[in-house]
This record gives sequence, structure tokens and C-alpha cells, in this order.
Amino acid sequence: MGIPLPGEFGERARGILAGQIIPVPARDAATVVLLRDDPLEVYLLKRKATMAFAAGAYVFPGGSVDPRDTDHAVGWAGPSPAEWGEAFRADERTARGLVCAAVRETFEESGVLLAGPGPETVVADTTGDDWEADRLALIDRTLSFAEFLDRRGLVLRSDLLKAWAHWITPEIETRRFDTRFFVAALPAGQRTRDVGGEADVVAWMTADTALARARAGEIMLMPPTFHTLTEIAAFERIDRVFANDQTITTFMPSAREHDGQVVLDVPDIDYRLPDVTRDSA
Repeated sequence: MGIPLPGEFGERARGILAGQIIPVPARDAATVVLLRDDPLEVYLLKRKATMAFAAGAYVFPGGSVDPRDTDHAVGWAGPSPAEWGEAFRADERTARGLVCAAVRETFEESGVLLAGPGPETVVADTTGDDWEADRLALIDRTLSFAEFLDRRGLVLRSDLLKAWAHWITPEIETRRFDTRFFVAALPAGQRTRDVGGEADVVAWMTADTALARARAGEIMLMPPTFHTLTEIAAFERIDRVFANDQTITTFMPSAREHDGQVVLDVPDIDYRLPDVTRDSA
């Protein structure tokens, strides 16, 4: 049946379906499913109710690509941008930006940094006033990711990431993102912390718990988050997630008319997502 799109949102959808409204372009973005073991849990943030996009939803760390994320000066260890481009069917420049955005946004939104002094090492601790100052400078864009890594003598560890999914926000939305999903393990010695900003709640929970709470109407999950959690729920440990031969399929929910009502068709969503019609991908 699809998810009903009532009110002004439904009218916008009708306008786009009729060719009267031109969809806004989708911006490149990256999202990271951060995992820890015993039991296998995911890190989720509840976006503030004041946010223009996905307000109140529980999401994974992530955000738009900063143009400077494509900078060749970014210290790099692990699979190359060209290899990531093959995984996501993207050009090398775009792939470089996506991986850098994934690592940068994870640090900005959780305090976890997937980088180290060399290709075999990872930062053990990112707490302290100096780290916090750098995190805030990255957020307000007064510091580029390349400058941040260079200042600290670090290289991005792309081998700590795994390509997982690709979702594009429906054309009916006024804010659209072309988002690649990654998975990553919480590095040994590091810990997440409540860093504020766009989120007012952070939590570790099993995928099954998050899905059950969403079905019960206790939390709100957008379809890509729900779908990804459903996939992660099939595993018991991080090593099994990384060993999985994941196929990257591009999903873009689409609107259609059904019995005089506009609905949004979303792949593999098996329940009515509460209050999701304003934040569908």
C-alpha cells in the first residue's frame, strides 16, 4: 500500500508527479553504522525536534560531504578512493569525499575517530579540551578535515569502514541527500560521548531493540535506518557483519497515486512508520 502522504506534503507530491514542481537535487552524504560487540549494538542519535530534516528521528552519525572532503591532502591509509568508487559505483573524487565525510561526521557526532598515526594504528583516546576544540572547529567549518589530520599527524583509516548501502531521498522532499551507508566498529580504547549539537539523545542498543521500540511507537526511525537495522539484526558479532558479502543496492522511495491518495513506496518496510511522512529518507 505504501506510506500515506497527507496534507501539504501530499500536494507537493502531486505537483512533482504532474511535472509542475522540479525536484531539488540530492547532495552527497555519508552515514556510518557504528557497532560494538557483546552484545552487538548500534549507536543511534535522536535528532532535535527543531532540525529541518528528520526532526525527532533516531539516526546513525552522518551528514553532507564538505567540498573540502575531496582534498587530496587528506592523509589516507587503507583501500583507495578508486576502490571505494568501485564499491559505490561513484567516481574517484566523489568516493574520496564520501569516505572523508563518513570519518569526519562520525567524529563530529560521536567523538569516535577512525584514524591513527599510521596504517596499523588507531587513536586510543579522543577526550580532552583540545580534541573538543578541534571537533567544534570541524563542525563550524573553520577547520578542514585535511588540516585536522595533518595538525595531529594522523591518517584516515579507510580499512576500518565497510560499504553497506545506498539510499537517495525521494524526489518529493525539499531537502534531498544521496547517501552512502558504511559500517564501522568502535575502535579499542575509544568511547562515544554525548556531544550535543544536532542530537538531544544518544544511545547504544541492539538492532532488535531499536526495531521493537519503533514498531511500538516509542521511537521514530526513517525507512533507511529501519531497513539497515533489520539487516544488522541478522548478525551476532561485528566480525560477521564485516565478513558478509554485502550487495550495494540503490534505493529511492517514490510517490504514486493509489485510490485517490498519494502514497510513498518504500522497499522492504513491513510496518507503518509513525510520523514519517515528513522525513522519509
